[in-house]
Amino acid sequence: MRLAVCARRGALLEALQEELGAKLVIVQGDLLASNAADTIARAALAGLGAVDILVNNAGGTRRFTLESGDEHWDEALTLNFVRPRQLTHRLLPSMMARRWGRIINITGKSEPEGLNGAFPAKAAIHSWAKGLSRVVGRHGITVNSIPPGRILTEQILRNYPPEVRQRESEHDIPVGEYGRPEDVAHLACFLASPLARYITGAVIPVDGGLRRYQF
Repeated sequence: MRLAVCARRGALLEALQEELGAKLVIVQGDLLASNAADTIARAALAGLGAVDILVNNAGGTRRFTLESGDEHWDEALTLNFVRPRQLTHRLLPSMMARRWGRIINITGKSEPEGLNGAFPAKAAIHSWAKGLSRVVGRHGITVNSIPPGRILTEQILRNYPPEVRQRESEHDIPVGEYGRPEDVAHLACFLASPLARYITGAVIPVDGGLRRYQF
């Protein structure tokens, strides 16, 4: 595989570049910038020639109150829904021309705990992805979403102190522990492979059973 990776933090991109060498095209940028989708799509196509697999892995929680203004909601929707949708639509022609493609969205859970800008944005991703899957399937392109549960990432470690993680592991997560990033990566790699050719429009959680809904 050859990869194009976009992120905000240059130091992490440089470390990945050192690890992977010529196999990696790096794009440093902020998805909140108005031209972000165009910039990323152009850089990826220029560096790789074509994009066969797209993993939309941007996002962030945005806890709001009743007083939160439109600018807060607009930022949350832009980061969690608008930019992934824009980037996908800019890369679709390349996939359609080659009659093969995989679009994988890393989203979020479906059980809102209160006002949070990420929840409606992730719901929008699920709805959009399902609709898109019905349009592009005939071109050999699948579109799926993975809502992670509690995965041990920087954001989770920052927002959930050890005592909260222990309590949730014991009482809310049936498998009894937080997940690891590779737990999500294993499913993403499968969905990106030819083995998953007949799976599309699906929302498949990786959450250790955290979700209480059956669908």
